[in-house]
Amino acid sequence: MSDIRLTGLIAILLLVAVPAWAHGEAPKAAPAFDRDAAFKASRAAIGNITGNYKFRDRAGQTVKLAAFRGKPLIISLIYTSCPHFCPMITQAVAKAAEIANDALGKGSFNIVSIGFDTAADTPARMASFARTQGLDAANWEFLSADRKSVDALARDLGFAFAASPNGYDHLAQTTIIDADGKVFNQVYGTQFESPFLVEPMKDLVFGRASQMTSLDGLINRVRLFCTVYDPATGRYGFDYSLFIVIGVGSLCLFGVGFVVVRAWLHSRPAIRQA
Repeated sequence: MSDIRLTGLIAILLLVAVPAWAHGEAPKAAPAFDRDAAFKASRAAIGNITGNYKFRDRAGQTVKLAAFRGKPLIISLIYTSCPHFCPMITQAVAKAAEIANDALGKGSFNIVSIGFDTAADTPARMASFARTQGLDAANWEFLSADRKSVDALARDLGFAFAASPNGYDHLAQTTIIDADGKVFNQVYGTQFESPFLVEPMKDLVFGRASQMTSLDGLINRVRLFCTVYDPATGRYGFDYSLFIVIGVGSLCLFGVGFVVVRAWLHSRPAIRQA
């Protein structure tokens, strides 16, 4: 009898432990993060107008996205419990922003880091993340939001993310928004070179497509083409070589013109005598 009872107990345990797929229901694996599709969506988002969503700053005060209109805006979507990539992206943005401040002028643009893990990325957690990263720039905000606002903004920016066993899978994406709230460019990578961010910002701040109808417009056009990146120093500087070339060219033209005019003046008496 003891053997029969033992056999029956084992059978019951096996029935309890049998997974659902033994009864014809195969387990559904979590959908894999499709990086190719995410990248295509990111590129397709260029030109989108961002909505006026509500966020909370580190003090818990309401901030609307439209408050950043009027200047270029850098948006970095992160989650505060990210162990590696989000801090790396944030530091890459910080490095590029420091260079951009020197090249474009302080106060010429703004930055926001927005937590997309809405359950965890509270104003206090965003404030802690900023302190951990050593960031307290006047033009850099760290914002929290509800799920609806984050999802809507992510769609506008073409930013894809999905929960995973390790936290979240997402594109290493930093988005540049123009002064009118339109997606202007995307920068990819966790440790991108600063010019990938600064060059599009130059276009927006100095206006590559602007008309030279005023002195300010002319100055900005000169600064646009003469502010160049020096890999040796890792900084932008004003390149005077354009003015040297223009000066040398002007002197050459003046010299040629002088010779032509002088030869013409000397030839006039000979023409009259003839």
